[in-house]
Amino acid sequence: MHVLIAPDCFTGTLTATQAAEAMATGWRRRAPDDLLTLVPLSDGGPGFLDVITTSRPGDSTIVTVSGPRGGSVPAVLHITTDEGGTRTAWVESAQAIGLHLLDATERDPRVTTTHGLGELLDAALAQDVQRIVVGLGGSGTNDAGAGMLAALGAGPREALSGGGAGLIAVREPDLAGLAAARERFAGVELVAATDVASPLLGLQGASAVFSEQKGATPEEAQVLEGALGHFADVVRRVLPPGTDLLTGRERRLDREPGAGAAGGVGYALLLLGGRRVSGVETVLSAVGLERLVAAADLVITGEGCLDWQSLQGKVVAGVAELASAHATPAVALAGQVLIGRREAMAMGLAGSYAVADKHADLAPVMADPVGTLADRAERVAATWSPRR
Repeated sequence: MHVLIAPDCFTGTLTATQAAEAMATGWRRRAPDDLLTLVPLSDGGPGFLDVITTSRPGDSTIVTVSGPRGGSVPAVLHITTDEGGTRTAWVESAQAIGLHLLDATERDPRVTTTHGLGELLDAALAQDVQRIVVGLGGSGTNDAGAGMLAALGAGPREALSGGGAGLIAVREPDLAGLAAARERFAGVELVAATDVASPLLGLQGASAVFSEQKGATPEEAQVLEGALGHFADVVRRVLPPGTDLLTGRERRLDREPGAGAAGGVGYALLLLGGRRVSGVETVLSAVGLERLVAAADLVITGEGCLDWQSLQGKVVAGVAELASAHATPAVALAGQVLIGRREAMAMGLAGSYAVADKHADLAPVMADPVGTLADRAERVAATWSPRR
């Protein structure tokens, strides 16, 4: 059999590359004669740049930027040139503002900032590029990209880079440079490759859905919602939005799909004239996954937790959809599986397998994520690649 192994990272435990290698190790124990092709993937979050640099040769530069709590962190700026001569800068937001950069005691989206991402974009502009692609996901911030805008000259750092909760105090003069910051991207195609299609505000927005996993309590999430709503109101007064040509109504960027990505960085990129694309589709296209799926007999994908979020623009859903289109069976291996068989089949999966079947199994899985994932892959191979 020709088996394509194409997982996302297992957040907090394994990178996508480590997960793919662990699956391959277990599979080879049971089916040593199978041909395995390993293609680690990303949805725009952690690992996005690893995938891009592997599939798109170019020049990589390390840039030192501010982390989500102000300390210095390294980030990579990858520059590619296509056949038409277009220079593209690839940026992974998680390298500057990722949740993984914070210890458990440091996780507080009320004060974490996206200022470092703005510094990274500033460095990209200095490279004379015609296109900038920003992978969004896995952030430890919830400030609507205000810190990023400050780093690009939209307003003073002390007003915009103090975290999401501080945005409740923002006034029009604090965004006096917003139009000039937007003008800096004139002639540059700015692309936000997002892992979610959430709006900035509301029950499906950044604060309501994602701030608690970044360290906020339910009460703090409500504070953040109010602060981000106030910030969006100020922005509309400083930079009046255009009119939607279809409805004739005011265009609300805060309601656009993907505006809530990375704690609202998607919204700030839209303010700068950017457009949103699916992070998964961007990665799948970059690595040529459709061609690889068509050549495979079986596709294995996976992530840390297969749950309701997996149904909405994540790697597993993207891979399963592509496999289904080519009538190639796809199965998922995950640390936990929290959706039913019906939901999995609706995604296009022929099977879904948990490394930890019960909550009590989580501790040993976390203690040895590589070994336990390899063991699960070995058992799955017994089903899908039985020995003659």
